[in-house]
Amino acid sequence: MADDRVTLPVVSATGARVGEIEVPAAVLAGPVRQHLLHEAVRCHLARRRLGTASTKTRAFVRGGGKKPWRQKGTGRARAGSSRSPLWVGGAVIFGPRPRNYAYQLPKTARRAALRAALAARHAAGGLVVVDALPLPEPKTRRMVELLHGLGLPPRGVLIVIGVPDQAVERAARNLPHVKVLPVARLNVYDVLGYARLLMTRDALAQVAARLDGTHAGAA
Repeated sequence: MADDRVTLPVVSATGARVGEIEVPAAVLAGPVRQHLLHEAVRCHLARRRLGTASTKTRAFVRGGGKKPWRQKGTGRARAGSSRSPLWVGGAVIFGPRPRNYAYQLPKTARRAALRAALAARHAAGGLVVVDALPLPEPKTRRMVELLHGLGLPPRGVLIVIGVPDQAVERAARNLPHVKVLPVARLNVYDVLGYARLLMTRDALAQVAARLDGTHAGAA
């Protein structure tokens, strides 16, 4: 193996070694930059915020068109509207309004954060590469059997597949601590949220090509 490549074993659905795959070291063996992981998680959570909190300013509060009392001679402070923010039932000053909290990180920062998350999983021994995920039927028990065959408990597992597969997704959707993602939806938040990362050979090759700009080689 060259110094700039990392070789990972590829196992079958039963856990037997069937080959290996080489990926650039920058994808799995790079530095784990905590600040980039933090920014990527913040960005992900900000995009999930609904932003539906709303209050009424004076323009939206009903009523208050008539002056409560005359300007002078009553001994009371001046008042122009019963919907003033100072009054009960009045408007709200600088209250929240519906907004979009989403923001975008630069592309280089997003890729570096994903590389750091994958490197963290690889360094912790939580990355498993499987040749394929054959399921005789899209049943939950079949997915549990497959995970046990790979030596993985059906908890805390993120399964990454190269292309969407309805059979795999249906088999895993009833497992509350197992999630299936295609490569196109792979993100830092989910990689960090699961202790174990199960990737197909094809998925890892696609991720390596996207993050390094070259194609991974398989042996």
